[in-house]
Amino acid sequence: MRQQADVVICGAGICGVSAAYHLAVRHGLQRIVLVDEREPLTFTSDKSTECYRNWWPGPGDTMVRFMNRSIDLLEELADESGNYFGLNRRGYVFLTADPARAAEFERSAREISALGAGPLRVHDGRSEEGVYQPSPPEGYREQPEGADLVLDPAVIRRWFPFVTEDVVAMLHTRRCGWLSAQQLGMYLLTKARACGVELVTGRVVNVGVENGRVHTVHVAQNGTVTQIQTRCFVNASGPFLRQTGQMLGVDLPVFNELHGKISIKDHLGIVPRDVPLMIWSDPVYLLWSEEERAELAQDPETRWLLEQFPAGVHFRPEGGADSPILLILWTYHLEPQEVVWPPQFDPEYPEVVMRGLVRMIPGLEAYIGRMGKPFVDGGYYCKTRENRPLIGPLPIEGAYVFGAVSGYGIMASMAGGELLAAHITGAELPDYAPAFLLSRYDDPTYRAMLANWDATAGQL
Repeated sequence: MRQQADVVICGAGICGVSAAYHLAVRHGLQRIVLVDEREPLTFTSDKSTECYRNWWPGPGDTMVRFMNRSIDLLEELADESGNYFGLNRRGYVFLTADPARAAEFERSAREISALGAGPLRVHDGRSEEGVYQPSPPEGYREQPEGADLVLDPAVIRRWFPFVTEDVVAMLHTRRCGWLSAQQLGMYLLTKARACGVELVTGRVVNVGVENGRVHTVHVAQNGTVTQIQTRCFVNASGPFLRQTGQMLGVDLPVFNELHGKISIKDHLGIVPRDVPLMIWSDPVYLLWSEEERAELAQDPETRWLLEQFPAGVHFRPEGGADSPILLILWTYHLEPQEVVWPPQFDPEYPEVVMRGLVRMIPGLEAYIGRMGKPFVDGGYYCKTRENRPLIGPLPIEGAYVFGAVSGYGIMASMAGGELLAAHITGAELPDYAPAFLLSRYDDPTYRAMLANWDATAGQL
């Protein structure tokens, strides 16, 4: 391990790896140390749906511009690597059986379109927007921008005959899809290491600060602590962002939520393998028989399973055309949680998720009670109260942060790494840079705006 470094990065998740890549590969910095006590990209970065999108609500167009830039960079990497990490552009499909929500689809879609996410095309049998076309299962170039709002249930069912018959509207957002987070991260890490980045298996236990600036980073390895002399430290420690910040005497305004996903085998082939990411946008009641309902109602500890659950259960196929795997996600408890490893999920989580998903895809009822042993995985979403990231300098000179990327770290990683590297190297900053600074909370106008800000904005 180097005794001196130009930059020490704490955390080898997708944020830390992207930061190392941009500093070393794009800016030519030579002495960069990337520190993590775990294998790279294994704590949170590979625990999501691994999706991306430019479809973001306001306030303002900041997140749309930030994500458009990040997707530009992802597409450049895909071109460069022969699409090593399997980028596709199947899109996100939001579905509803509620006519009022269909109207909300159109209202919010027009707002997001106006922010720069691309044009909205409405297919209602009356407008002249052309014929709705689904996305191809592979590829990411020369495909539509924006979104298609389909208000004709017959058209929805023509292309997605497995969804519930009472669906009334579908919003298909187009500059969206997924990729392999692990392969993206390893591609970036390989490129960074080829340019001299040193990956150290260890734990940052202290950051030395003298006269208001960083001067050392203390790394524990195998019972010994080594000091690395450096004048630049990056906190990219994911769910441990706040604890790492406290080593600098900086209290970062972040918290963690636990988000789980399950993997099941759709061995009956109920869902085609070429579908987009699909999201049910209505609240749901779980599917129970009358006998089950009566039994659950008798026990105070299970009665909650009869209550209305929030919208947002979603899924996508995983693997190639011959894979039977579906990834299904639904976070119906959003309480902040302390980080424990490995994360603990309620035993009933797979059953709850499947019973919720049946509302969108009735055919999946065939698996209720017959799923076998689903694989349950997940990780912690570290986020700010307004669900926007922290990227940039901290009050301690030489200290920086890149984190609080909630469930969108994979899609934000490239633009975030580019932005962080620009802060560190003094390169020109994009005009959205101030929106992600910790110092934004010093602005009274911004703090006042937070009072009416939806903390789940932009989160599935």
